[in-house]
Amino acid sequence: MAEIVSGYIMPHDPLLFINPHKKERDYLLGAYKKIRDKVEALGATRAIIFGADHYILFSPRCLPQFLIATGELHGPIERLPGVPNSPIASDPDFARMLVDFAHGSGFDVAVSRDLGVDHAIGVPAQLALPTDGSVKTVPVYMASGVEPYVRLQRAYEFGQMVREAVAAMSTDDRIVLIGSGGISHWVGTGEMGRINPQFDKKVLDAIQSGDPSTLLAMTDQEIMRDGGNGGMEIRHYLAVMGALPAGAGEVLAYEAWPGGVTGMGFAEILPAA
Repeated sequence: MAEIVSGYIMPHDPLLFINPHKKERDYLLGAYKKIRDKVEALGATRAIIFGADHYILFSPRCLPQFLIATGELHGPIERLPGVPNSPIASDPDFARMLVDFAHGSGFDVAVSRDLGVDHAIGVPAQLALPTDGSVKTVPVYMASGVEPYVRLQRAYEFGQMVREAVAAMSTDDRIVLIGSGGISHWVGTGEMGRINPQFDKKVLDAIQSGDPSTLLAMTDQEIMRDGGNGGMEIRHYLAVMGALPAGAGEVLAYEAWPGGVTGMGFAEILPAA
């Protein structure tokens, strides 16, 4: 039977790689490698990555609440120094099983059969997974970048559905989950560049506790005020937490990095004993 062996949260701020102000960043880049080493040690075979579109893949003509990529992958389509823009190993059969289970569980997810992913998926896929393609990626895009946003509770329930889907699979896959994005940042607003470590700590404390109630109790207005429009990406964390209920969380790295615009948080969530 397939099983979820671990979950991770990590940022995907492009400025970490562009580094226009030439700030020290080895601590943060090392966190991606730390997670990659953990994924390898766990013998993972599949990674489900939750991310947000940034008006790069989807236009105002089509804004899906949930989309699962079921075909070939490549990216990130943005050119980021140190991040390969190349094919990403995928498993269409596994992805279709997830789609079928979602459709049978009340989630009318959209699909893409050929997707050039943006940095939300491309950064974790290229930096936090083994480079030999041994871990196949299944991207899940959630409406957390542009209104109308997926409800926080619905994001958590999606993670619960993923847990059930994995339990129903007859394969022997070892699956890691990645919630990509956040933490606090303001994108394209007058507050761009602001980072709120207090909001970031509140989010990371919830992850460490394994209790999603603090995050689920937030309103979008509170998130926008304290964490910015980029803080809406905590939905991806909730999906991971929903799939790993009461999982023990550990913060692997955090910095309100002065070279970018984002509170950079990395954490691991292990299955409950």
